[in-house]
Amino acid sequence: MKLIDRYIGREIFLSTLFGVSVLSFVLVLGEFFKELLDQLLKRDVPMEVILSAIGYILPFSFTFTIPWGFLTAVLLVFGKLSAENELIALKSCGVSITRICAPLLALSLVCVGICLWINLDVAPRAQDKMKNTLFKIATEDPMSLFSSDHVIDDFPGKKIYVEEKNGKELKNILVYEMDKDSNLLCVIFAKKGELEAREKEMLLHIYDARFEMRDPDSPMDLDKIHPAVMKESVFSISLEELYEKNMSFRVPSRKTPAELWKEEDSLKAYPDNIMARNQLMVIRTELNKRFSFSLASFALALMAVPLAITAHRKETSIGFLFSIIVAFGYFLCTQLATMVQFDARWHPEYLVWLPNVIFTLLGSFLFWRLSRK
Repeated sequence: MKLIDRYIGREIFLSTLFGVSVLSFVLVLGEFFKELLDQLLKRDVPMEVILSAIGYILPFSFTFTIPWGFLTAVLLVFGKLSAENELIALKSCGVSITRICAPLLALSLVCVGICLWINLDVAPRAQDKMKNTLFKIATEDPMSLFSSDHVIDDFPGKKIYVEEKNGKELKNILVYEMDKDSNLLCVIFAKKGELEAREKEMLLHIYDARFEMRDPDSPMDLDKIHPAVMKESVFSISLEELYEKNMSFRVPSRKTPAELWKEEDSLKAYPDNIMARNQLMVIRTELNKRFSFSLASFALALMAVPLAITAHRKETSIGFLFSIIVAFGYFLCTQLATMVQFDARWHPEYLVWLPNVIFTLLGSFLFWRLSRK
């Protein structure tokens, strides 16, 4: 049996490495990094910074690709064993399907442990470092935020569009200033401008500009818009506000479990505050989702074994097709649970466990039927 365990274990291990590599670099990494790569290239960021950003985003992709890659490996290996009648030969020697799957169980527990480590510690820290890397680029070289045909929304309360940038010179600039409630206060259009970086602020020199100022007390009242024309003016952009925005606002996915639990305890002190209750629900959903995702490898593998043996096919394309269908169903259920994370009536913190429950129960039933044949 040790020889059989080594054979099946090696096949699943190598197929998992192949599946994770393909999914990470071709599918998931390509989709997740597409927009970020475009922003980095537009800002003329050095190649080493781009490579470090790729390194930071990889752990987040692994939260999806490790369970998916393991699922693909199980479908391929057991589909091949079934198609070549190796399972029938083992059963005729008195080896049960449960015993055949022993190395699969061991590897699934290894994947669960790795996913648990990544979801709870590595991925949130990597996401935080990636955001801090982009912020460091912005603060050390704020002019890199500006690029041709691009909307800059990094600065709090401001949206800036530049049609063309040539060094420090800008053409056709459009600036929107908003209050804390996102109400429009001022619109500025300038035919050309020039950037000047200072220690704590950046100056935008604008020429041939038109202003539209709104009443701060009633910004939606169009009758109180005051237009103005200026030949030359200076528009100040605070870099300290950009720093405060980055340091004060961190989404739950960038926080470690210890930070989330600490924030959860502090929010419990405001049971009557609607915003506090919503944020508490988001934190609890995020925590449960990380633990639930970590068990995905086991739940998907349990479903994959009877599916692969029943299909009785060894073609790689069939295995990938089945993996896409099963993984899509699993991640779709998880995404639906995340979409209602602000609605306490659905209990999203428990709903994220539903895919594991469904796939484990269904896989156990199919596995039980398979073992009785």
